[in-house]
Amino acid sequence: MERVNETRKKILDIIKSPILTHEQKVASLTNTADSLLEVLDLPQGLDELMNVPADRKCICDLNEGHAPLRPRYIIPDYAKFMKEGSRFLQLAPPTDLYEALNSLLIFYKHVPSVTNFPVYLGQLDTLLEPFMQDVDDTTAKKLLRGFLVHVDRTILDSFSHANIGPKPTRTGRLLLEVEAELTQAVPNLTLKYEEGVTDDDFAIQAVKTALRSAKPSFANHRMFTQELGENYVIASCYNGLPLGGGSYTLCRLILGNIAKRAGGIEDFRTNQLPYVMDIMARYMDSRIRFEVEESGFFENNFLAREGFISRKRFTAMFGLVGLAECVNILLEKEGRPGRFGHDEYATELGESIIKQIYEFSEKHHNPYCEITGGHFLLHAQVGISEDQNISPGTRIPIGEEPDEMIDHLMVVNHFHKYFPSGTGDIFPIDVTVHQNPEYVLDIVKGSFRKELRYLSFYEKNSDVIRITGYLVKRSEIEKLKSGQNVLQDTTALGMGAVMNGKILDRKVR
Repeated sequence: MERVNETRKKILDIIKSPILTHEQKVASLTNTADSLLEVLDLPQGLDELMNVPADRKCICDLNEGHAPLRPRYIIPDYAKFMKEGSRFLQLAPPTDLYEALNSLLIFYKHVPSVTNFPVYLGQLDTLLEPFMQDVDDTTAKKLLRGFLVHVDRTILDSFSHANIGPKPTRTGRLLLEVEAELTQAVPNLTLKYEEGVTDDDFAIQAVKTALRSAKPSFANHRMFTQELGENYVIASCYNGLPLGGGSYTLCRLILGNIAKRAGGIEDFRTNQLPYVMDIMARYMDSRIRFEVEESGFFENNFLAREGFISRKRFTAMFGLVGLAECVNILLEKEGRPGRFGHDEYATELGESIIKQIYEFSEKHHNPYCEITGGHFLLHAQVGISEDQNISPGTRIPIGEEPDEMIDHLMVVNHFHKYFPSGTGDIFPIDVTVHQNPEYVLDIVKGSFRKELRYLSFYEKNSDVIRITGYLVKRSEIEKLKSGQNVLQDTTALGMGAVMNGKILDRKVR
């Protein structure tokens, strides 16, 4: 009864909130009601690792809820929709750019996710290119501008992500022009980049757009296609996932807190880390089993019934945060000097930990992850607004970055190869780079040759900034700080990350 009363109080607080918009209240109320259910077969030991104070929490399920009614990330095949239309939505295949954009906007409103908004909006350049033939540039830009403004004002969450590239298209170039003019937080955008396939002038245009609007980010297309095949997408923050599928769930290990439980490095590797990984994997198995066998999502949702997604193209993401804090704690327990990001032994220790987690994930079998060989995909989670003294994934903590960017990149390149479902590093750039955008492209080229996976840049004074993986406007954060309503719920997450994660203190390059 105590739990029920706590929930009732939380519901009333949501209803009375002067800051939340109506849509944000409805979403919060849904999540709160869900918290009263107990339908999952929880592994023994989970409670002491997950439902404890933040400084002892070793497993986090990122508020996915107690009864998952749909997968966390859903990646529809929009090309199929453009070709065939939808019986459920009563939409015929579009015949021109006007109809194509209108149909996509309708479709987006029916794609669920953990945020209640679509986390993937499609490969927009190739989706729209067939409809551009009869439209001049001026008309096309006006239509694309209206489309993107509609997305920004109705998809109220910047975990929504579109893709372009790797080859240049007329649509891709126009989208970059419009994004540079609008400087909006939604949607997030990635350029799939491959040297020799992506023209330099197209990539330079992408750099110039990124310096104004903090997007697009650059994904190593060669790496992703080698691991996930040609039919992969970048969704949500920077998640590599199969097209026509997605991810059932994403849970994360909080490595620093696991290190606190250990007596030293050997105890961490032999006892503590394997124990926590086993419990988190079995918890994820339980969530997946409920979604597939009991929720009815794959039998009843039109996305599955009409073939825009297939249950067999879903996997799950085995996440982690706080490698830097984990390594520093273990070094201190061993009485060894050094800090993560500045010491060769610290880097070696960090890579050995990530390799151990990767090998565990590769050995664990789940019968419903056929698309990835029955295994989970490793994911460097970007953190949440409540995180304090927990660095995202394998990133070097803000405030401790090496003086030289090359030294920074040479540390993080030890880790990107382990994370096919997403990792990345972010660099604010000095305003003088506007005179030399080739500088940024050279960084991308050199980094991707060294097997870095995903890089993001923004100009240090731009209004739109990349928080961890998602985008937020500084001006919107200031509104929220002053007690005003703001349109997008991720602004609140960004404000928390700015205060707790020192986002505005990143070293400028």
